[in-house]
Amino acid sequence: MPTDCSWGRYPAVLDQRSVALNDRSAPIPAFEGTALPYGNGRSYGDSCLNPGGTVLRGRGLDRFMEFNPATGILRCEAGVTLSEIIELALPQGWFLPVTPGTRHVTVGGAIANDVHGKNHHRAGTFGHHVLAMELLRSDGERISLSPGEPSGMFEATVAGLGLTGVITWASLQLRRVPGPWMEVESIRFANLDEFFQLSSQSAPLCEYTVAWIDCLASGDALGRGHFLRADHAPGDRRPSPKPSGLAMPIVPPLSLVNKLTLRPFNWLYYHRQRQKRRRDFSHYAPYFYPLDGIANWNRMYGPRGFLQHQCVLPPHVARDAVAEILREISRSGSGSFLAVLKEFGDRPSPGMLSFARPGTTLALDFPNDGHEVFRLLDRLDRVVADVNGALYPAKDARMSGMLFRQAFPRWEDFSRHIDPRFSSGFWRRVME
Repeated sequence: MPTDCSWGRYPAVLDQRSVALNDRSAPIPAFEGTALPYGNGRSYGDSCLNPGGTVLRGRGLDRFMEFNPATGILRCEAGVTLSEIIELALPQGWFLPVTPGTRHVTVGGAIANDVHGKNHHRAGTFGHHVLAMELLRSDGERISLSPGEPSGMFEATVAGLGLTGVITWASLQLRRVPGPWMEVESIRFANLDEFFQLSSQSAPLCEYTVAWIDCLASGDALGRGHFLRADHAPGDRRPSPKPSGLAMPIVPPLSLVNKLTLRPFNWLYYHRQRQKRRRDFSHYAPYFYPLDGIANWNRMYGPRGFLQHQCVLPPHVARDAVAEILREISRSGSGSFLAVLKEFGDRPSPGMLSFARPGTTLALDFPNDGHEVFRLLDRLDRVVADVNGALYPAKDARMSGMLFRQAFPRWEDFSRHIDPRFSSGFWRRVME
């Protein structure tokens, strides 16, 4: 049996069976043990894995069912990717209302993880734009779901990690855009306090805001980085860029992201922009999906893969908690070359287990170098737990059940909606 893993390449699973889903009108095929829907495998940890059980591979549910170019309402099967939606809708003046940092996730996966984007302060999460969907349970029951339905199943399925059943199709409300271009302003900032000032000033002015930070900087430069704010721009500015063709063709024997490469990379990236402010027009692809330009970029972390630590910290304690996390990372020397910082808005998320909530989110990738990185992540978890923050299940491979239950207090309500024959490695781990 082949080894399966998520995008983070950790953990690896040897005893997982696969069943393909190709017909939305058919019942779920027979499976052994427990089952779990599986989209395109872009979750980073074990929320899309089912060791000892079966995964129901849904990419075969890839058909568009209906699209109204006058209203932007799209109905499609759950295995359609966000990239495929953009290819259909953008030439007709529509775009995704919310998109995460990769377009290679399925609609079912985007709903099951209630993904968020750079415009959370304006548009909320992906689940806010789901108008309806169908859920197929293991006993053959089909349930039509829409926001506000009284059973609570819609709230459980949005951010439900695939545990309530198979999403067969969904209706989405897309958003109008003038074209494929973005007007982007990049602002170099000197420290964490300047980030929070920029974020506060930018939220009412710009639809999209996010920052890259140098997580190895310390002292007066703690939290320095580049703040990117953007809006959709009218017109065709220039020819659309061709795919880069860049790829990681193999898995190197050792991680290319290590203590020797991290510090110079972070230094060079921070200093790539000499002026404090720069305005430019960018095609949507490099702005929203910079890493999609390198195929199989996850291979650069070597055979052990990597772990992402993405947390959200409450507003009143976010500045000090982010500073403490960055100090821990700087002291360890085991940082991330992709450190992303953003403030969420106040719009309540629609799912019982939704991650996005008011506060500041910090996402960092760490090479899996064994016990050292796990000890560091445990220290970061303590900072998160002490301020009643949360970790993102879609990006997690090792948070404790205690932290999960503290951060997601509706887990007991949610558990009543789980399909009795569905499970995952993540769910069993946090319920131990």
